[in-house]
Amino acid sequence: VQVAESGGGLVQPGGSLRLSCTASGFTFSQYSMMWYRQPPGMERELIARISGSGEAVYADSVKGRFTISRDNDERMVYLQLDRLKPEDTAVYYCVRSGGFWGRGTQVTVSS
Repeated sequence: VQVAESGGGLVQPGGSLRLSCTASGFTFSQYSMMWYRQPPGMERELIARISGSGEAVYADSVKGRFTISRDNDERMVYLQLDRLKPEDTAVYYCVRSGGFWGRGTQVTVSS
């Protein structure tokens, strides 16, 4: 099982980013996928989860600003980050249910 994130970077407050996660080594459509984040000096936080059929759940901290989606044919998971705030600065991780983590991608929100 492998998952790998991409798409992080530096963005100004109010801006947008799209994170991508590619997955391999398992039957992708059968597993829920999640995005976690870890701000500097803080604990990791589950921010979004999507079932194999596409049902999504969000943490209150990102609800209405972030959107998780998936393409089962392409074995991809996406996290659209809109209306970004400085407190969204964190390393963002893609995770397959069962505890398989990517290495993370840095998102920095700063003017």
